[in-house]
Amino acid sequence: MKFAMLARNADLYSHRRLVEAAQERGHQIEILNTLRCFMNITSHRPTVHYDDRVIAAGDFDAVIPRIGASITFYGLAVLRQFEMMGVYPLNESVSIGRSRDKLRSMQLLARDGIGLPVTAFAHNAKQADEVLAAVGGAPVVIKLLEGTQGIGVVLADTPRSAKSVFEAFRSANVNILAQEFIKEAGGNDIRALVVGGKVVAAMQRTGAAGEFRSNIHRGGSAKKIKITAEERSTAVRSAKIMGLNVCGVDMLRSNHGPVVMEVNSSPGLEGVEAATNIDVAGKIIDFLVENAPRGRTKTRGKG
Repeated sequence: MKFAMLARNADLYSHRRLVEAAQERGHQIEILNTLRCFMNITSHRPTVHYDDRVIAAGDFDAVIPRIGASITFYGLAVLRQFEMMGVYPLNESVSIGRSRDKLRSMQLLARDGIGLPVTAFAHNAKQADEVLAAVGGAPVVIKLLEGTQGIGVVLADTPRSAKSVFEAFRSANVNILAQEFIKEAGGNDIRALVVGGKVVAAMQRTGAAGEFRSNIHRGGSAKKIKITAEERSTAVRSAKIMGLNVCGVDMLRSNHGPVVMEVNSSPGLEGVEAATNIDVAGKIIDFLVENAPRGRTKTRGKG
């Protein structure tokens, strides 16, 4: 089979591993810089242009979107063009769009009964008192809706500091949400990698000393962990609700069971493969081989 990967940096560990896994299985894979693609949106004959080359329907069997958060809008437009051409997407554009909108994703998860931290969202900084009360008061976690890898996440220890952060973010005209701080998690979280409706690997991430964020990119560490049946079910259900074939589901262990912090549609593979010694990249390629010829997707045509 022949795969295209939409990615800007071919040297990232996750991208190199996906290329290796595909080639080890006898498949062809080509990395296309997402921003060097442009689209010819023509009735009945949609195409993608890449530099001086025209990519038409049938040139690739499947596309692997590894779209950075900073280029979500354009990246999803390119991915939709591949979908229009009948190329099977590892994750569909609609599903990725859902996951990138933190507020919408949490609303969807909450609607279907997934455990979440108590979360509040408001536009006006004058509502800071009401927002803080809604999430149980300080300490409180305040997040930018567009943040990734722990960037744009602040722990406010007191009501005064929470109000200051809230006002500062609003003065910058950015959208934010506030969440209860799950103290009992102890600076740890769980990432469960879901591929094709199954948890294929799970790790526990621990924040660096003095850091409440557990992201490996921010100095955190990771180890293999055996998750509970409830945590496994929560991860699988979350992926299904979002319509994602492949994702990382980030959870905290709270006093009232697992709560989902985020569903990541382009999870990094380095931390989880190192911690678990599981060939996650290979499992992703195997999923594509099994499903791409069928051309079946879950959310096509749904906005």
